[in-house]
Amino acid sequence: MGQKQKDLEGRLARTEQQLRLFQKISRFLVRDLSLTEVLRGIVDLVVEFMRCDSCLIYLQDGDELVLCASNNPHPAQIGKIRLRLSEGLTGWVARECRLLSISKECYRDSRFKFFGSLQEDTFEAFLSVPVIARDRVVGVINVQHREPHQHTGSEMELLTTVGELVGCSLVLARMAAEALHHTSLVDLVLASPPAAPRLG
Repeated sequence: MGQKQKDLEGRLARTEQQLRLFQKISRFLVRDLSLTEVLRGIVDLVVEFMRCDSCLIYLQDGDELVLCASNNPHPAQIGKIRLRLSEGLTGWVARECRLLSISKECYRDSRFKFFGSLQEDTFEAFLSVPVIARDRVVGVINVQHREPHQHTGSEMELLTTVGELVGCSLVLARMAAEALHHTSLVDLVLASPPAAPRLG
């Protein structure tokens, strides 16, 4: 088997993996689940597909980010761990609206914030993307590995899309099931202003 064929098969396998993940997340979005259940399901899927040791979702509350979901059992920390947008690697990602990838010793980064109560404080690799809803940052999703890990472009792309899907779930959560049944979706579409024409 030639190298080109191996590379092609590797890319195909990664694409199929991404598709399976997005299919499973989309099923969370269309079911009648609480937002807590959706976010917990998403972090579990991310850990399964990215083979990481931790996945945390922080959501923005004013000028703070609040830990709202984790694959690891942090019952005492959920809703309690807070950091300002000016703090930590997570705050930097939210503030700058940029992906951040650190392959080893992320705890040595000058922006790193130690919590003490989180085992993730000692993990080596860190990948973080903003959660986006309606073109604004509403949170951050972090993936961490205990051991050094070089993040691939495929992993970065996958987590970026997951961040966007989490943003969609937050928008959907604002619409109660009753409102969905009693709202004319056709009227919503037709009432939307047309997009401005693109130049060039």
